[in-house]
Amino acid sequence: MKVSRQQVAENRSQILDAAARMIREEGLNGISVAKVMQAAGLTHGGFYGYFGSKDDLVTATLDHIHGVNGTNSSADITNLADYATEYLSRTHRDNPGLGCAFAAIGCEVGRSSADSRAVLTDATRRQIEKLSTVTDNKTAEPAEQRREAIGNWSAMVGAVMLARLVDDTELSDEILDETLHWITSKPK
Repeated sequence: MKVSRQQVAENRSQILDAAARMIREEGLNGISVAKVMQAAGLTHGGFYGYFGSKDDLVTATLDHIHGVNGTNSSADITNLADYATEYLSRTHRDNPGLGCAFAAIGCEVGRSSADSRAVLTDATRRQIEKLSTVTDNKTAEPAEQRREAIGNWSAMVGAVMLARLVDDTELSDEILDETLHWITSKPK
């Protein structure tokens, strides 16, 4: 039975949605083609009709998450304090499957395919550009705004990574709270 183009697109979207959640929850090595296809409600045998390999799936998933119109697009950042408050929240920390792929699998992607790294490189550039536009230091030169954006983004991603890896809830909360304080209390 032939599947319509619309159904193919819907199936591909289901696969990417399932892979996006699973990759952020279980890491790149924690997923398999069979598990992703099962989570998408499709048969394992159909996978290669959509992707050439698991590496292709990972790259497509990262693009799905962070592409120009991705599910985690930074297009809605209008205020640094509000963005940092949401990013450095306990909800974000405790729900990696729905959160930022940088904090969930950034270190793994650094050892991944060149295509996957290229997707996150592009997403990093866009994130830094966007954060440069919402700096509280509006009188700073563009280079200083960019430096501040890189520092803020690095602090946020690093804080969520650290908050997730420690096994002490009090320390985890402190890491989130103090990073938020550091970002939002800098002199304007």
